[in-house]
Amino acid sequence: MTDGTDFDVIVLGTGAAGLTAAIAAHEQGARVGLFEKGGLVGGTTAWSGGQVWIPANRQMLDLGKQDSPAEAVTYMMSMSNGLIERDMAETFARTGPEMVAFLEERTPVEFVCVPDFPDYHPEQPGGKTGGGRTLECPVYPFGELGEWADRVTVSPYWPNRHIQVGETTLCQAVPEELSDEVKQHRLEHDERGLGLALIGRLLRGCLDRGIVPQTEHRAVELVMDGGRVAGVRFETPDGERRVTAPRVIMATGGFEWDKGFTTAFLRGPLDTSVSVPTNTGDGLRMAMRVGAMLGNMREAWWMPVVEVPEEVCSAGKQLFTGERTLPGSIMVNRAGKRFTNEAANYNAFGAAFHEQETNSCSYANLPCWVIFTQSFYEKYGFAGGYGGERLDDRRPPQWIADADSLRGLAERMGIDPDGLEATVARWNANVEAGSDPDFKRGESMYDRWWGDPTCKGTRAATLGKLEQGPFYAVEVKSGALGTKGGPKTDADAQVLSVDMQPIAGLYAVGNVMASPMGMTYGGGGGTLGPGMVFGYRAGLHAGRAVAAETRQTEDA
Repeated sequence: MTDGTDFDVIVLGTGAAGLTAAIAAHEQGARVGLFEKGGLVGGTTAWSGGQVWIPANRQMLDLGKQDSPAEAVTYMMSMSNGLIERDMAETFARTGPEMVAFLEERTPVEFVCVPDFPDYHPEQPGGKTGGGRTLECPVYPFGELGEWADRVTVSPYWPNRHIQVGETTLCQAVPEELSDEVKQHRLEHDERGLGLALIGRLLRGCLDRGIVPQTEHRAVELVMDGGRVAGVRFETPDGERRVTAPRVIMATGGFEWDKGFTTAFLRGPLDTSVSVPTNTGDGLRMAMRVGAMLGNMREAWWMPVVEVPEEVCSAGKQLFTGERTLPGSIMVNRAGKRFTNEAANYNAFGAAFHEQETNSCSYANLPCWVIFTQSFYEKYGFAGGYGGERLDDRRPPQWIADADSLRGLAERMGIDPDGLEATVARWNANVEAGSDPDFKRGESMYDRWWGDPTCKGTRAATLGKLEQGPFYAVEVKSGALGTKGGPKTDADAQVLSVDMQPIAGLYAVGNVMASPMGMTYGGGGGTLGPGMVFGYRAGLHAGRAVAAETRQTEDA
């Protein structure tokens, strides 16, 4: 049935890309309908750190940091491997600062620079070793959202939702401890940071415009009329619903939670995902049914993941970003050999999981383990453990495998013991000499930013020996923040057909689109930055088309 509810633009999805698109379309005069598959809004953005990678942004320029769109394009294209289209890269780099200014001028969104956080490949041409391209939002009082404060999804991966990234060692500054007064104020006023701050501000911008999300609406079919979009068919708890609109902006997320799609399309194994489980490829299905051309389907935003007990994290897993960069830890495969730079950024790290062993037709580096010692655990902890208490008798919990010797640990885990002993001996000798000739760990400014923050900027931040036992091992899985393939689009996020012509009225933004970043990850916020930029462009294009049609009708 058709319920008679008509809009000029339908937006599917309430992550940062979708909310940005909804606001941009409304500002051009469009009547916008906003729909969410889940019962809560915010998507994977709400589960994220909330960082946004925008080259040449005003905030970095105000700090005296030099940048330009041309430098950003040089940087992106230097890592392209033929997978980045220059016109899309140029559009992203040119539009980013405009999108930031638009949101800051017209909504509660406010951005600040994450100081000095380097790009993920800062030594590449056009890269920034001194950072500036990564932005985040200050904490936002969720009381401003009224009844919607409790309708935003909350990440299981961030136990403290009342902080900003720049206040944590995630970005490896050594922050001043927040005062008790500040902590109490944030708790009393429910001031939330990270991805929740970004979503809260964008959602308030939508609510201020009368754009109220309709939840539990799973989009299952694009309604077409004469080759152009005419609406969307939804499945809801109350049955099927059909909503009409001549323009649909899909911001439905990736396909990482659909095993059939990941097996069919991704270039390597994906054991688990850390996004919201509603990302099952709905937008991809709908786009394929209407003849969309696909692009970048083999790629994901790769992320190493470790499985943990639910008392450590309710999701039963954690993103594995920090521990592998700290001095005194290495990662090895079943041959007991190191296989990559452990301190590399998480997306680039994913490629190491996809290397094949040609004789056995298996993946050479899966399974794999992080190896560390008692002294490492006492100093740094692991996955919410006891780091920093420095108690000699403090042992890791039983879910972390242990042994008194490297050989004993290897035999317990199914690792080649001779290989592991040789690898650790070589690693210790290289650390003693002050470098890692095998995988260049500690050479990049990115590596030196991570690791031990008290040694930030030096190789010592990430290079450290494994000497005295007992020794510990935890298996590391191939995971992802989300996929990055989908329908190909033009620079205004219009979905292209297999004949490379726009499908009239259809747009794709965020992780449902063929990412303009190819296989790369520019820097902190490299997923949300492009999503919001092309969400902004889609909203503007769709809204301006509505305005043009209105003028034509009035003139007639």
